[in-house]
Amino acid sequence: MTQRIRFSPKPILAAGVLAATLVTAGCAGRGGDNEDVAYVARDVESLYNEAKRRLDRGNTQLAAALFDEVERQHPYSPWARRAQLMSAFSYYIAQDYNKAIASAQRFLSIHPGNRDAPYAYYLIGLSYYEQISDVQRDQKITEQARSALREVDRRFPTTEYAADARLKLDLVNDHLAGKEMEIGRFYQNSGQWLAARLRFENVVKGFDTTSHTPEALYRLVESSLALGLPQEAVKYAAVLGANYPGSEWYEKAYDLIGKHAPGVTTS
Repeated sequence: MTQRIRFSPKPILAAGVLAATLVTAGCAGRGGDNEDVAYVARDVESLYNEAKRRLDRGNTQLAAALFDEVERQHPYSPWARRAQLMSAFSYYIAQDYNKAIASAQRFLSIHPGNRDAPYAYYLIGLSYYEQISDVQRDQKITEQARSALREVDRRFPTTEYAADARLKLDLVNDHLAGKEMEIGRFYQNSGQWLAARLRFENVVKGFDTTSHTPEALYRLVESSLALGLPQEAVKYAAVLGANYPGSEWYEKAYDLIGKHAPGVTTS
């Protein structure tokens, strides 16, 4: 059976990000949270603080728009750099993941060596991760999440962002392995044993640390026997027994070998 990924609702809010970017000064305007804010020219600190106030009160889409306005009105101000990242964060919290990714990528294109770059990379990974759908659907987003989270781990291996990215990568890999298993079982049920075998091999070779590996090895025993390759079947059963001796899949593989390939060895 495949497993659904359980997603955390919020990213790590590291002190290095928020302490560097959030300003806790008073708000610059009055009015209800859902009212439109006219994008009139105003000083940068007032505009930033208004965006911060909206974010604090949960009006995330408007906060993101106001942070964008900081950059538009004051592009050369130090506040513009802060606002870019806060715009990405606001869009993420609003679950507008495409805009969150675009804002974070814009920040990185302008400030690649900034001290908050690790968080921007992490936010991109999270934004893909939160869009992962069940295994019945196309897994392009899952692959993008995997690539983005790997980039966080590769670039910033000692950070807390990398630690969280590695945890999420385990779940992403399990999800991708689940998709391979679903396709493999479909081919098996359709009698397309070679195509099924290739899918199960993908799991064993590319996702060997996931929860799907024992079943994949068992399915390779089945597929090999169906293709008239008893020695291959015995080989996969031996690997299954060596690594998962107490697994239900090994017991089933042992029974299959006993019925269809007794006395066969891998030599």
